[in-house]
Amino acid sequence: MRSLDEFPRARLAHLPSALEEMPNLSRLLGGPDLWVKRDDQIGLGIGGNKTRKLEFLMGEALAKGARKVATFGGLQSNHARQTASAARKLGLEPILFLLGERPQEYKGNLLLDRLYGAEIRFLDPGKLGGWTTIEAAEKLMGAAARLSLGPDWEETYVIPVGGHTPIGGLGYVNAAFELAEQAEERGLRVDYVVTAAGTGGTMAGLLAGFKLLRAKTRVIGIDVGRLWRGFRASIARMAERVAQLLGEKVSFGEDDVLLYEDYVGQAYAHPTPECLEAIRLAARHEGLVLDPVYTGKAMAGLIDLVRRGVLKEGQTVVFLHTGGSPAIFAFEELFE
Repeated sequence: MRSLDEFPRARLAHLPSALEEMPNLSRLLGGPDLWVKRDDQIGLGIGGNKTRKLEFLMGEALAKGARKVATFGGLQSNHARQTASAARKLGLEPILFLLGERPQEYKGNLLLDRLYGAEIRFLDPGKLGGWTTIEAAEKLMGAAARLSLGPDWEETYVIPVGGHTPIGGLGYVNAAFELAEQAEERGLRVDYVVTAAGTGGTMAGLLAGFKLLRAKTRVIGIDVGRLWRGFRASIARMAERVAQLLGEKVSFGEDDVLLYEDYVGQAYAHPTPECLEAIRLAARHEGLVLDPVYTGKAMAGLIDLVRRGVLKEGQTVVFLHTGGSPAIFAFEELFE
């Protein structure tokens, strides 16, 4: 297997991220032993999981001599915010294509995007044409970016929505290796890792990492948007591509992808009552700040899986805190 050190990498994260017990939430729910992997605290623009991906993505951008970096996301995109932060840290110009209308007020992640001085271009999703898969979305967004950037295209490194590439997935292969080492040091057998699934790249990287380790840890993804058709198959394909990048031929099928799509609610970025309950429980029992778009829904899924007995007493479950805390300040009216 190729070493991760063979790939260009911009060192941006504070690693390893902390692995902490959640004893109060464990007692409250009465199920498995719950832990949290604090990828919300790994630095770069108030932290979050995209920092791991951006280490490898930005490493490639610098290796290719890019002067600008462009990416895509929703109005409260954590990925866009962290990309802007990484670009500024590395001396690159950030360009953000955000899907939606220009808001009257810039709150949460949008406020930070402006603070970083990112060039923000708002895209009407309806004018991009329809898409049903993440692969189709990436092609349409890439075409829109090329048309919009014009002559700047040649000197711009373009990152797909969510950093959804095999190169980005290396960041979560590294996270799987890191968690396995931390668990061994503590004498833990981690049965499950639970993570939010937006584009699926984080989950794919973890799947590839644990498979390469031959670990028995299984990854549960909580779909936060129901944005894509064939989402399980897409995640499986990305996990294979990440492993292939490391020189390993590994097969993944849809049955390998434990994806729960029951916790989305109305739509992406529309928090459910269960999501809001999960945010309050995490804050009041563990002092954790979750967000209404990603981690709140993921924690709501974890809590429900415990209550339903899917995750059981005697197991060890790690919640991957993928960050996103700035977004909570764009939903302040929900917590008054």
